[in-house]
Amino acid sequence: MPKITEPLNLLKEIVEDDVEQLRLAADPDARLGHKSADSAFFGYKTHLAMTEERIITAGKNQADTYYFDVEICKRCPFKGGCYKKGSRSKTYSVSIKSDAHSEQMAFHETAYFKVKFKERYKIEAKNSELKHGYGYDVATSSGLLGMQLQGGMTIFAVNLKRILKLAD
Repeated sequence: MPKITEPLNLLKEIVEDDVEQLRLAADPDARLGHKSADSAFFGYKTHLAMTEERIITAGKNQADTYYFDVEICKRCPFKGGCYKKGSRSKTYSVSIKSDAHSEQMAFHETAYFKVKFKERYKIEAKNSELKHGYGYDVATSSGLLGMQLQGGMTIFAVNLKRILKLAD
């Protein structure tokens, strides 16, 4: 009976999607992130570097995060500097400042960068292509290593397509 089977099939799809999201939510390396004060997401965030020809040259993860046992934090003699009473978890993030990163930060202060920043829509278009055209919006495996591998393969495929288009 179509009147019953159509809503039932829709319900099955919704349940399957929820089960998949719960599986992904169990990823121990994924975190709650923010693009703005009003929007949040659970997963990973990747920053891209791209050439004028729209070839992706780097997918940057810019921080290492360390996780601490809260029970140990409660007894730590330095807890006044970082532990908040009632906290269920304790993390500490360290930004990665390599020579290349420092050079990039200095480059952000140049007049050339300020002119080129007006072309940011090109990077946003590339992000959209990665997410919607190549599935980079959903992790296909669990863990940071799996996400890095997925990112590398996705970026490779997008770059290969762009290189072939430029070669025409």
